[in-house]
Amino acid sequence: MLAGYRHYTNSMARKRAESTPVVHKGERHAAERHLVILTGVSGSGKGSVLRGFEDNGYYCVDNLPLELLPTFAELVLQSPEIERAALVVDVREVGRLVSLPEQIARLRQSPLRVSLIFLDASEEALVRRFSETRRPHPLGHRDLRAGIRAERRRLARLRKLADLVIDTSPFNVRELRDYVEQKIIHANRERALRIGLISFGYRYGLPADADLVLDVRFLPNPNYIPRLRHHSGRDPKVAAFIRRFPQTREFLNRTTELLLSLIPHYIEEGKSYLTIALGCTGGQHRSVMMAEEIGQRLRHAGYHLKVQHRDLPLATLAG
Repeated sequence: MLAGYRHYTNSMARKRAESTPVVHKGERHAAERHLVILTGVSGSGKGSVLRGFEDNGYYCVDNLPLELLPTFAELVLQSPEIERAALVVDVREVGRLVSLPEQIARLRQSPLRVSLIFLDASEEALVRRFSETRRPHPLGHRDLRAGIRAERRRLARLRKLADLVIDTSPFNVRELRDYVEQKIIHANRERALRIGLISFGYRYGLPADADLVLDVRFLPNPNYIPRLRHHSGRDPKVAAFIRRFPQTREFLNRTTELLLSLIPHYIEEGKSYLTIALGCTGGQHRSVMMAEEIGQRLRHAGYHLKVQHRDLPLATLAG
């Protein structure tokens, strides 16, 4: 079983290596992190595209103040929770927008992979969209066409710097999001599925949104060990106690192999979110530790996921 898990993770690593630029050993993890900067003319669909990135596991921010861009990029590089992010920067930044090309040039010198995507549309399409939404142009021009042309002039330099320019004129909202998902987001399809791992306590009921439920109440319970009772499964002492039993290691290896064999099939079926719940009696010790451990193994295999502990007290979560 464990050999199968190692074979699978090794094959996943080879796939990533084929699509990732060569970097120094110490930079590889950072180079796999991705920051997408969306810009373009007003009415071109930036909000819809941003929501498409969000639905596919990207941490998204709309209209980030440009002075915060270096800080945000550093967060993407360093955060254990955020590996992929997308943000919108547009003409609402007015005078500060002129600094964006220089900021992008600096970011591209870092290990972070940065993509600049520019959304455009024909003048007729933009006029029609503004008329349908009845929203004024952000530059405040009474003449809508004059506002569109003035905005194009302000954004001309960014358009030239873009890695990709998308003319959204022929798309409706659904078609635009499908196009972006197929051409950009799903280029690495094993990352397209968002996975949620939830620990819970059976005494408080099953998670309503769980797709798979795994019961770990067969493991020895740290609640009966006085020195461990008041610590959660995130505590190293509790984790070491649970991990020392042969049935724990066997369950982790077999469950990891099962999940790694199932997840590609969920992806092929087009599923965008998979919720895996692990339950023990109170949701404090065994399920917490197992969710953390399985989460680490799936991340190592290249999947994007989030671990949540439903029944841990907030004070414990903060610690």
